[in-house]
Parts: sequence; structure tokens; C-alpha cells
Amino acid sequence: MAKILGISGSPRKAGNTAFAVNYALDVLKGSGFETRYISLSGKNLHPCIGCWKCAETGKCIHNDDMEEILKAMDWCDGLILASPVYFGMVNGQIKTMMDRCACLRANYETDLLMAGKIGGAIACANSRNGGQETTLQNIQTFLLQMNMLTVSDGIPYCHSGGTIMGDAEKDAWGLETVKNLANNVGKMLNKVNHK
Repeated sequence: MAKILGISGSPRKAGNTAFAVNYALDVLKGSGFETRYISLSGKNLHPCIGCWKCAETGKCIHNDDMEEILKAMDWCDGLILASPVYFGMVNGQIKTMMDRCACLRANYETDLLMAGKIGGAIACANSRNGGQETTLQNIQTFLLQMNMLTVSDGIPYCHSGGTIMGDAEKDAWGLETVKNLANNVGKMLNKVNHK
């Protein structure tokens, strides 16, 4: 059974971003996938300082909650990352997490830890055209840097991923894009696993 990790980058533990990620994971659970959820809210994550000690030692100099996240990323076959929109981009918590994944690029033998895994993105903003697309591009750039296969929300919308406006629970249109993204992550995992 394929395993899918969902990470909410929001500083709000029970906000719209958390709701959207868990909605996607519920869709995937309903299709028989094993899922795990991590919220970055309240996590102790130090920023990467670019020292590259991880390339020498295989371990980051910071001893914090990133270890749990890296273990979960190793565990999963698919990854859904979600961020609230801050000034048209990802927020600080998820950017810090992404930067700390430098250790996955700095210390490898033949390929990256996340290479070939499936990735999808969700962005939540206050308005319908509130920077979701550029935020999704931020996340997808990270997924590509990890050598992952990225998917969109597909038919009938085919945006760059799930896009939520305002109150996630009341955004039926946005939740449809999240559902479609989740289903596309699942379909791609099934294709990759059956080759």
C-alpha cells in the first residue's frame, strides 16, 4: 500500500491550510492509501544557515523538529505540501522546512531521497485570485529540486494544484480542486507502482 504524507505549513494549527490538507488525505484514505499528517504549527525549526556541514557529516547542525519531518519524508511515497499565501508566496514556516531539506541534496550517493516520489501542492488565500498560483509554483519548484514527479489538480480545472479561497470548509469549488489533486496523486502513485 502506497504511503502519502501531508504537511500543512500554516502557523495556525486548525486553520484553512490544515483543513485542506486533511481533506486531501481523507480522499486518499478513502481510496485505500496509508496517510500521515504533519502540521508545522508550533514546530521548532531553525533556519538553514548554508554551512553545508550536512554534506560532511550527513546530519544538520540543528537538533530540532526537522528530524521528525525528514523521517516522514523518507517514509512516504507521495507528498502533499500546503501553504497559506503570504505576499503571493509560501509562508515562512514552510520555506524554512524546504530550506532545511538542503541536507537531502547535500549528502547523497546516486540520487536524492525524494527522487521519483509523487508531489502535489495546495495554496490557501483570502480571495480567489489571492496569489495561489504563484504559491503553488513556489512549492512545485521545491518538489522539482527534490527530483520528484509533480501533479496538478487536473480535469476539469487543471490548475497547478489545489486552491482554497477564504473559509476552506465553505469553499466548495476550492475543495473540488483539492479532491482532484488528491485523486491525481493517487492515480500517479498507482501508475508508478504498477510499472
